[in-house]
Amino acid sequence: MDIIISNTSLEPIYQQVYNQIIAEIFNGELPADFCLPSIRVIARELNVSVITIKKAWDNLELNGFIYTIAGKGCFVSNLTTKNLDDKRIKLAKEFLGVELNYLKNLGLTKNEVKELIDKMY
Repeated sequence: MDIIISNTSLEPIYQQVYNQIIAEIFNGELPADFCLPSIRVIARELNVSVITIKKAWDNLELNGFIYTIAGKGCFVSNLTTKNLDDKRIKLAKEFLGVELNYLKNLGLTKNEVKELIDKMY
């Protein structure tokens, strides 16, 4: 597990950690039932607050990516391919919803947005 944070990013550190963990889950680097390092260990390694990492872990658990066993730690959930696909689509919709609203406010049409996506993708 390799987490890199940027103190200059506009994205909060807990969100950076969250995003990197789910990316590792999606691409198979963190398999089901993998025991994550403790919140304190990660906080120390990244030189950030325990509260920051706790918030990332809470969001991971809330969204079904990890589960906790009291006294044992936090583990990667056993997600089927369908579960992962559903979660991937849900996250993409949430992201695109925000970004599309911004593009609409700029006055771009649906076709202009599609053309931009095709060019950039």
